[in-house]
Amino acid sequence: MQKDIEIKLLPSQIDQEEILKNTLASALNVDLSRIKGYKILKRSIDARSRQVIFRLQVKVFLDEPFLAEVFHTSYQNVSNAKPVLIIGAGPAGLFAALQCVENGFKPIILERGKDVKQRRRDLAAINKEGLVNTESNYCYGEGGAGTYSDGKLYTRSNKRGDINKVLETFVQHGATGDILVDARPHIGTNKLPQIITAIRETLLNAGAEVRFDQKMTDLIVEFGKVKGVVVNGDEKIHADAVILATGHSARDVYELLNRKNILLEAKPFALGVRIEHPQAIIDAAQYHCDIRSEYLPPAYYSLVEQVVDRGVFSFCMCPGGIIAPCATYPNEIVVNGWSPSKRNNPFANSGTVVQVGLNDVKGDDPLRMMHFQAEIERQAFALGGGNLVAPAQRMVDFVENRLSVDLPKNSYLPGTKSALLDQTLPGFVADSLRGALPLFGKKIRGYYTNEAILVGVESRSSSPVRIPRDKESFQHPQVGGLFPCAEGAGYAGGIVSAAIDGINCANAVVKYL
Repeated sequence: MQKDIEIKLLPSQIDQEEILKNTLASALNVDLSRIKGYKILKRSIDARSRQVIFRLQVKVFLDEPFLAEVFHTSYQNVSNAKPVLIIGAGPAGLFAALQCVENGFKPIILERGKDVKQRRRDLAAINKEGLVNTESNYCYGEGGAGTYSDGKLYTRSNKRGDINKVLETFVQHGATGDILVDARPHIGTNKLPQIITAIRETLLNAGAEVRFDQKMTDLIVEFGKVKGVVVNGDEKIHADAVILATGHSARDVYELLNRKNILLEAKPFALGVRIEHPQAIIDAAQYHCDIRSEYLPPAYYSLVEQVVDRGVFSFCMCPGGIIAPCATYPNEIVVNGWSPSKRNNPFANSGTVVQVGLNDVKGDDPLRMMHFQAEIERQAFALGGGNLVAPAQRMVDFVENRLSVDLPKNSYLPGTKSALLDQTLPGFVADSLRGALPLFGKKIRGYYTNEAILVGVESRSSSPVRIPRDKESFQHPQVGGLFPCAEGAGYAGGIVSAAIDGINCANAVVKYL
C-alpha cells in the first residue's frame, strides 16, 4: 500500500531519518515496522512564522517493498540519420539535440564559443583584466549563459512541457536528486560545467556532432525554405531544418536576419540594476532571527511593485552569490549574478528591473529596443571609467539622488566606481526604482539600507527582439524549416523553460521532416 502525506519538520530534523520515519508513522497512525520505505515528493521551507519549518510531501510504502527509481534514457545511434542543424549550445540547443536523438535524427550543434574547459580562461580574463572575448564569455560558449547563471531551475512553465523530464536529464548527467524535490531547485555554477560536459558526451556517443568555434554568419534560404547555414564566413553546412537557439545576446544574429528581410519584431524587455546586500541582512529578515541556523540555506526573496503603472520586480535572485560581468562586446557593461552550489558567499544579489515598453522607444525599427539596450550598456561603461569597472551607488543614496562618498565591499570582481546611476539609466527607469525600493523595504526588514549597493546595468533579463513563429508548427512564418527557439527568439526565460522549448522545437522538426 502507498500513501501520500504532508509532514512538518524542524530544520535540525530534516536530515534525521529516524525522526522523519517516526513522524510519518505518527501522522499515519501506523506502527513504525509497517513503513518499508518512503519517497520525498516535494520539500519547501515555510518561514511565515518565527519558527521556520520544512514542509515535506512524502509517498510512504506500507507493507510493500520500496524500489528506488533510476532515471536513465537510452539514446539510439544516429550517426547516419538525417541531420538537423542546431545553432547554439545553451540549454535550448542541448535539450533540442537530445530530443532529436530520441526522435531518430542526427543533431549537429554549431556553437560560436568554446567548450566549457577552454571557456574558463576567457572568463578569468574578463574578471581579472576586463578583457571581453566577443565569442567566448559568460553568454557564449558550451552551455550558453545557463552554465554561468548558477543553475536555478525554478519555473512556472508547467503548461509548456515536461519539467520532470528536464530535471531527470540533469540528474542522469550528474546533478543531485535534490533538484527533483526542492521547491526552488538549484544546481550551482561550480557543478554545471561537469554536467554540461556529460550531456555533450551523451550526444557524441549517440553519433551527434558538437562543433565549437563555429559562428553562423549566414543563413541559406532557397524558395522560402532553409537549406543550411554558413559558418565563419565561408563553410556551408546543409540541412533541411535549422533550430535557432542563439540566446538573447546574439545581436549579430538579429542583424543578419534583418539584412535578409526575415521578419522580426521589437519586443518589450526590462532594465535596471543588480542589487546586493550582505546575506546576513536577508537571512535575519526572512528567517526572523539574528543569526541563520546552520540547518537552513541562505534565504532568498522575490519582490514586485507597481510604480505609476510600471512594473518593478526582482528576478534571478542569488543567495550567497556573486555579481558577474556579462558583456559580450567591448565598451559595454552588463551585470548578472550566480551562486555556487553551497551558496556560501557573504552576499545576496538580485536583478531589480523596470518594464520597458515599445512606446518608450520611438520608431518602427524591429531592432530599436536592441539598439536602445546597447546604448545604455555603452553609457554604463563610460560612467564606470573603462576596464569593466561598473558604476554603482548605495541604495539610500540612489533614492535620495546623491553621490555615494564610498561604496560597500561587494562581489563584483572587476571593481565598482561611485557614480550617479541617473547618468546611465533612463529617467523613467530611475524614477520607478526610486519609488519601489522604499516599498520593498516595508516588505523585507532591513532591505532598504545604505549597506546595499546598486550596480549598473542589468539589461539582459530577456530578449529585446522576437523572431516570430507559428504556434502550431514552431516555424518562422516566412522561412520553412527555420525554428526560432527559446530566449533568443523571445519564447523562454531561464534554464528549464529554454530546455522545454528546445524539446518542443525538436518535436516540431520531426513533423516537418
